[in-house]
Order: sequence, then structure tokens, then C-alpha cells
Amino acid sequence: MNAVTAPERLDSVAHALADGTRRGLLRLVRDSERPAGELAAAFPQMSRPAVSQHLRVLHDAGLVSIRPDGNRRFYRARAEGLSDVWQFVDEMWTDRLARLKAVAERAEHGASARERGRSAR
Repeated sequence: MNAVTAPERLDSVAHALADGTRRGLLRLVRDSERPAGELAAAFPQMSRPAVSQHLRVLHDAGLVSIRPDGNRRFYRARAEGLSDVWQFVDEMWTDRLARLKAVAERAEHGASARERGRSAR
């Protein structure tokens, strides 16, 4: 099996989350394990095979785990499947927040220097 890189995992998760049906399925299994039939019943406008395909995309992206029990399949969300997304978002915000902090500190330092200059007059 080939190792999947972090950018490939991020792309896979982003693709899985881009679809409203898949986000709905993920919400349904967020807190508890649910059987495939129950999940399919939550989307009556779709065929069971279509729901199964969405579940496969979520599983392939690492967002849900599957527990077989006889001929039934139980799905549960995997929070760790979002780790690459969280890391990406964190990197984006951490960099921006660091820059914002530096700008704010420079502005504060400049304002303090101006105040000292006025006080000295």
C-alpha cells in the first residue's frame, strides 16, 4: 500500500466535506455509531447505493470508521480524520495572528514614543 501524503489527505478530506450529503452523514455519526440502513433512511430522496457511495468517500478520506457486524455495517465519525484540516487552518491563522500581533505591537510602540515626545515638550 502506498503512503498517502498530508496534502493528499487534506485534499481527500476537503473533497469529502465539500458535499452537503456527506456533511449530513458525518453529523449523524458524530456522537454515536449508526448502521448503514439507518443512515440511508435519513436521506429518503436518495437510493441506498448512492448513500453507500457517500459513506465510502467519507471512509476513504478517513472521516468515518466501519465496524462490520454480520451483514450489517456500522459507521462512526473519526475526529482524527480532520487533523490535517485542523493543522492547515491552524497554520493559516497562526501566521496571520503573528503578523497582526507584530503590527499591533509596532503601532503601540510608535504611539508610546509619540506620547513620550509630547510629554517632554
